[in-house]
Amino acid sequence: MYVIMGATGQVGGATAKALLEQGEQVRVVVRSKEKAEIWRENGAEPVFADYRDAEALQAAFTDAEGVFVMNPAVFYPSEGFPETRETVAAVAQALIGARVPKFVALSSVGAHRPNGLGIIESLHILEQELSGLPMPSAFLRAAWFQDNSIWDVESARDKGQVVGFLQPLDRKIPMIATVDIGQIAAKTLRQSWEGVRYLELQGPEPYSPNDIAEIWGKLLNREVQAIALPRDEWAEVFVHQGGPADRVHGRMAMLDGFNTGWIDFEREGTEHITANMTLEDTLEQWIKQRNA
Repeated sequence: MYVIMGATGQVGGATAKALLEQGEQVRVVVRSKEKAEIWRENGAEPVFADYRDAEALQAAFTDAEGVFVMNPAVFYPSEGFPETRETVAAVAQALIGARVPKFVALSSVGAHRPNGLGIIESLHILEQELSGLPMPSAFLRAAWFQDNSIWDVESARDKGQVVGFLQPLDRKIPMIATVDIGQIAAKTLRQSWEGVRYLELQGPEPYSPNDIAEIWGKLLNREVQAIALPRDEWAEVFVHQGGPADRVHGRMAMLDGFNTGWIDFEREGTEHITANMTLEDTLEQWIKQRNA
């Protein structure tokens, strides 16, 4: 039995599906009756637990062969990341209390750095706090999600533009499909190892905003151009999207880290995994699923 946190999200969901397809028993941690029923229909055992409730998590983790751990996404965290610290403390207590034999945690490219990460600092905290636990652990430092480019579809389709924060427009960064992360997480959970592992995950090639625009143009059969959004307009955009004005700096700092090259793989002392799906594969698959 494998227990999966975040099964209602992209990576956790992909991990649970991959394990089910491989004939494994899967228990998913959910907080919604509707989501629980969907997973039950798919062959998984749903259990209810808040990620900050160590007792409920321990019950969910009990009898697991391995657990997939992740932080809930917080785009606008409070100063000092109290949300992350509370979740990580509860997860650590639950892993120990349930005597989990091993776990795999979703982390990020750049999480080895102690600062200059913006909201990715939450995953540095996760690594620092969980890497000292007594059971074997593996941290998946995933590259930028290819799936993030799905957010550009309306602008690309309606205006022929991909307006973005990654700059300069011709600078390529490592990217990976969330489906591939799930496959790698499932494979890692089924392995045996000792100590702490750091796996750095990327897709078959890096991409720039110009590449993203070109791929959307091909898929939408129209001309699409990448447009760099000036940095002094970022905060206004994030506030318009619902971010508190006093908390958008973390998201901006993360983007600065990618744009300057500060957020990158550690490379030394880590395992390097290159996945299969291209960005075109990911976007084309999304279009097919939406039109099905």
